[in-house]
Amino acid sequence: MLRRFYDQQWPPAPTFDVKRDIPDLTGKVAIVTGGNSGTGYETAKELLRHNATVYLGCRNETRAKDAIENLKKECDGKEARFLPLDLSSFASIKRAVDDFTQREQRLDILYNNGGGMTSTPEQRHTEDGYDMTFGVNLVGPFYLTKLLLPTLISSAKSSPTKHVRVVNVSSFASELTSHVDIDLQSKGNKRLKANPNQMYFQAKFGTVVFSNELARRYGDQGIVSTSVHPGTIRSNFQRNMTGLTRAIIMSLTYPQEMGALTMLYAGTVPEGDGFNGQYLNPWGRLVPPNPASKDMKIREELWNWLDAQVKDI
Repeated sequence: MLRRFYDQQWPPAPTFDVKRDIPDLTGKVAIVTGGNSGTGYETAKELLRHNATVYLGCRNETRAKDAIENLKKECDGKEARFLPLDLSSFASIKRAVDDFTQREQRLDILYNNGGGMTSTPEQRHTEDGYDMTFGVNLVGPFYLTKLLLPTLISSAKSSPTKHVRVVNVSSFASELTSHVDIDLQSKGNKRLKANPNQMYFQAKFGTVVFSNELARRYGDQGIVSTSVHPGTIRSNFQRNMTGLTRAIIMSLTYPQEMGALTMLYAGTVPEGDGFNGQYLNPWGRLVPPNPASKDMKIREELWNWLDAQVKDI
């Protein structure tokens, strides 16, 4: 575990260069959830610079529009599009997919990037009753992906390479547990006692499990599903830190544009068509994931549970 932590915390210098290695993405359509800030914003920026059509799946319209304006300035007038999306609401996810499919006939890259440690004492649960951290990191992205599968599959069929990409953003937290407590998630009275850190660990481990199972079930239909750890990246989490604590934390983190490297590598490079079912470390290195994520019993149990949560919505 310590060796894996060291390898991910202090990775070798990147060999992937966004200017040199991302191909022209003209004609490609991408969705980046949480694209209004952080690594999502940096990912959207490079997609735009390489001529993709980019939708920012965001909950807050004001922040999304501010991000779109800033991207326009940084990308020579190229403009991202706002897709209203709240991953804590099944109804919002369904509306977002309906909105997107009315506007676009294809989807080439889906970045399940939105999430984070989102539970607060005032908002511990999603609109549909799940732990907030677990819901927005795993349940919501699963439902979004499921609803977009017909568009992804049809896009793969019409793509010159016969592939599309789904990039699922996990973290080193996926290494810190080896199970998802479905019983805990299925009983609302127990969720009030759930440890927020454990919910985050389980959600990020579940992201890798979901990504692997998506790869297995739909790889033969052109879906290339990967999970990525973008690195320990500077974010809003550090904004209220001061003094020595801030200095230590900042010394252990990397700029936001570095966090986008692995995401962009997984989603754009031509050789990425061969990455189905892979896990990527900073900065775009294929490495073995948490061994438990390959356990077929865990994979089938989690997939079937997730599928049951969104059935007939």
